[in-house]
Amino acid sequence: MIRALYRASQDGVSIDLLVRGICCLRPGIPGMSENIRVLSVVDRYLEHARIFHFHAGGRREVYLSSADWMPRNFVRRVEVMFPIDDESLRDRVIDEILTIGRQDNTKARMLLPDGTYQRVQPENGDPLRRSQQRFIELARRSAVVEPARPEDSDEYVVPERQPPAKATDSTVQPVLHGKPRFFRSHATVV
Repeated sequence: MIRALYRASQDGVSIDLLVRGICCLRPGIPGMSENIRVLSVVDRYLEHARIFHFHAGGRREVYLSSADWMPRNFVRRVEVMFPIDDESLRDRVIDEILTIGRQDNTKARMLLPDGTYQRVQPENGDPLRRSQQRFIELARRSAVVEPARPEDSDEYVVPERQPPAKATDSTVQPVLHGKPRFFRSHATVV
């Protein structure tokens, strides 16, 4: 995957990677990875989005995935990646997750060509931007409060929870639809 990203960079593709922590790729090396930028945001929450955004020829494609780019996910697991076809949802993922993540200047660190990370500092006059705090604010703003229901009263008895049924080989089978899609090297990856 790293070699493929290096080839794309050498072909002039602009690549932004938002990573949680480790990244073996070396961005910003002339002639090899000068078109790649790596931003790491480590904050309160461990989990992070797995979003792929391709922009080429006026087309914007967004995919969500269950896997990060760790070797175990390429070799030993069956993972899922699916497109976001609805334009308004696609725009929302780009604007509310990717853009906010790329603007973090509080918890973000930029990966340098020598493999070290440098803390991102706000430009003169720029407000502090903490992406995870912004995500919390957006979630609270869009939360829906449901009215009280009769079963929520003190008289309501919560039934005992049954343990989940155990999966067997006959009940759990991966289903793959279609063929893998490969993207041309002139797409922008975020």
